[in-house]
Amino acid sequence: MSGQATGSVWPSACPPAASTVRSWELHDIAQLPQVRAELRRAATATDRGPADPDLRDQLILAFDEMASNALRHGGGRVQAAVRTTGDSFLIEVSDQATTAPPAPAVGRDPSEGGLGLYLIAELASAHGWYVRNGHKHVWALLPRG
Repeated sequence: MSGQATGSVWPSACPPAASTVRSWELHDIAQLPQVRAELRRAATATDRGPADPDLRDQLILAFDEMASNALRHGGGRVQAAVRTTGDSFLIEVSDQATTAPPAPAVGRDPSEGGLGLYLIAELASAHGWYVRNGHKHVWALLPRG
């Protein structure tokens, strides 16, 4: 949540209802360049896309961080989707690591990476995670403009 300390654990919460723009089943990190390109095209082509190129870049960055985290640490089938609400993009990524909540790196040198969840929390107006039907869902709500 905006204003929430980024060092805190991601809250257990469900996202708001949203309409799907694009969704993907992911198997490998090597898919991400193509998926990012598809997302960029979809965000540019739709009237629901951000007019501001910086917001579009933030959407792509947050999506990439969340999807790569699920592929690296989540295990099992990874699903990723971008949806829209009235004023935001909802990024939601699911994997099968139901007992492993999103855990921002603590006490790690920034040069070692692992700071993506902090970045997403800063960009998002809300974020959270929940478990349903054997899948962990991690989500973030980013403004459309």
